[in-house]
Amino acid sequence: MELAYKSILELREMMESWEITGKEIWEYFLERNKRYNKEIWAFLNTLWDYKDTNWPLASIPLGIKDIFCEAGIPTSGASKMLENFIPPYESTITHRLKAAGALSFGKCNMDEFAMGSSGENSAFSMTKNPHGTNRIPGGSSSGSAAAVAAWLIPASLGTDTGGSIRQPASMCGIVGFKPSYGRNSRYGVMPMASSLDCPGTFTYTVRDASLLYEIMNGYDKKEGTSLPGHDEIDEKIWKTQDLQWYKIWLPKEYMSEGIDIWVKEKILEAAEKMKALGAEIVDVSLPMTKYAIAAYYIICPAEVCTNLARLDGIRYGFNSEDSRESLEDIYLQNRGQGLGSEPQRRSILGSYVLSAGFYDAYFKKAAQIRTLIIEDFKKAFESVDAIISPVSPSVAWKLGEKSEDPLKMYLADAFTIPASLAGIPGISLPCWFAYSEDEEKELLPVGLQILTPQFHEQRLFEIAQVYEQTTNWRSQMIPKKYKV
Repeated sequence: MELAYKSILELREMMESWEITGKEIWEYFLERNKRYNKEIWAFLNTLWDYKDTNWPLASIPLGIKDIFCEAGIPTSGASKMLENFIPPYESTITHRLKAAGALSFGKCNMDEFAMGSSGENSAFSMTKNPHGTNRIPGGSSSGSAAAVAAWLIPASLGTDTGGSIRQPASMCGIVGFKPSYGRNSRYGVMPMASSLDCPGTFTYTVRDASLLYEIMNGYDKKEGTSLPGHDEIDEKIWKTQDLQWYKIWLPKEYMSEGIDIWVKEKILEAAEKMKALGAEIVDVSLPMTKYAIAAYYIICPAEVCTNLARLDGIRYGFNSEDSRESLEDIYLQNRGQGLGSEPQRRSILGSYVLSAGFYDAYFKKAAQIRTLIIEDFKKAFESVDAIISPVSPSVAWKLGEKSEDPLKMYLADAFTIPASLAGIPGISLPCWFAYSEDEEKELLPVGLQILTPQFHEQRLFEIAQVYEQTTNWRSQMIPKKYKV
């Protein structure tokens, strides 16, 4: 039975027509994981208990980023600090998906507590890109993206704080979607930066992303930033075949110095494709974009240090066996040994910008810049329907290339951070391959980012699926080594 690279909807149709059973699908992916997972370490662990479930997801297995708490299932945040943590409760997102018939297939690897842009910061194993195991898959949702790209699972969950879904989706050649902030509940998701964290998905198609979003989104009384109501996507958008009447904006700040020439070429080709489909391409400016990285890396660490303060090894979490003579020793040893270098770095930076004498100089200024970025997007969307841009300035770089230079690593999120600060929805779509700018000149996936105004997910899906249907990326983006 041919199951390779089928979408969720296609797998469901096969089950409806009795071509295959849910158990056969489950066993198929178990076999794929036994064969390939140790090469890329997309999964930290997989589950073995299959069960028949109800529609609309009818036993479709999903990869779950190891930051979503699932009752009775070890969930570590890819950190030594919570290596033995078994949550007594279920995240709202996984609860809703399971109630709709999905099965949790296993925990996907990630950067520790979602802190990183490369997948190299896991406490347990480094995730590798299926398009080249000498390359990073992107982060922090590294395992979730690599698992879908290598066809170890048909879809997976991730979280996007500053681009942690869109960036690995781009580098692995799949669809990565984050909704507006507040659409998907954060309850039961280990927090990194609470005003930015946004659960989303990795899929093979835009329509699969929409299907999962409709199940996941909606008000949650357990979560303070959850938005009222439920967003339903009109089925008629899947019949749209062109982009007539759409005004689409390609900001000059996203195509400036710092972007690889081969990536820039593919994004301009994608813009021309949209123009051929009837869209009007506008070239205007987002002037506050240049301050986004600086603002993000003040706001994010400030929230990180607050959220990680609870992880001290006293109430729960890693507890050092070394001798301690004082309470200070306990904290230093538990957190120093239990947390990796990136969580420690961000905690220290966050403590600094929130401390007396520096709050006004740094954190308050960053919050003001964030407001200006939000206003920039609001003004832009008064005259255009959507914004397109690269997802990342480059294709996937080599393992270890930027791990010793945090600033260089942080700059990789330059094109995804503004949308996160503004809380607007975004999607990454494959738009072909580009050469790496290192000496090996490898061809690697490039992602096109599409952004729409806050709470306009339907418009985002409509534009994305029109572009998707007129390209042949789906068959071309399959990593050669993992073809069935």
